[in-house]
Amino acid sequence: MIIKIILVGLLIYMVINLFLAMRVMMQNNPDGKPMSKYIGRRVLTSAIIVSIILIAIATGLITPNPTPH
Repeated sequence: MIIKIILVGLLIYMVINLFLAMRVMMQNNPDGKPMSKYIGRRVLTSAIIVSIILIAIATGLITPNPTPH
């Protein structure tokens, strides 16, 4: 259960960074924070999410849906 809570929290963090990057893009301020900062955080977060899912499946903490017969 804790794995699922962590994954949901990371997904929310990823969406927040997406909207922060959009806000920077809409402001078009050359002296402000770069948009790549937020996009980089988003990419790193998605890589962490994928690795957590793969590790959880490999260790048996999460079981994928069975294939239909």
